[in-house]
Amino acid sequence: VTPNEFLLEQNYPNPFNPSTKIKFTIPKESNVQLNIYNVLGELVSTLINEQLNAGYHEYSFHSSNLASGIYIYRIKAGDFVDTRKMVLLR
Repeated sequence: VTPNEFLLEQNYPNPFNPSTKIKFTIPKESNVQLNIYNVLGELVSTLINEQLNAGYHEYSFHSSNLASGIYIYRIKAGDFVDTRKMVLLR
């Protein structure tokens, strides 16, 4: 079944250590960027920067070299943009 809307879900687990899963849906083929930022707005990691087919997607984020704290993840797919917070606890 193809989803009918863009959706960025809350990561799970949250808080996390050392990894978490980020799920999202896209209703049509799109160039998708999924980035992780620290609270200062500095880019920490790029999980995805590629053309993806419509459907349900899941990616793991591993925080092996990051300090405890709040991080922001942001998706951009076509005209859709959404952000969410996640917490890393060491």
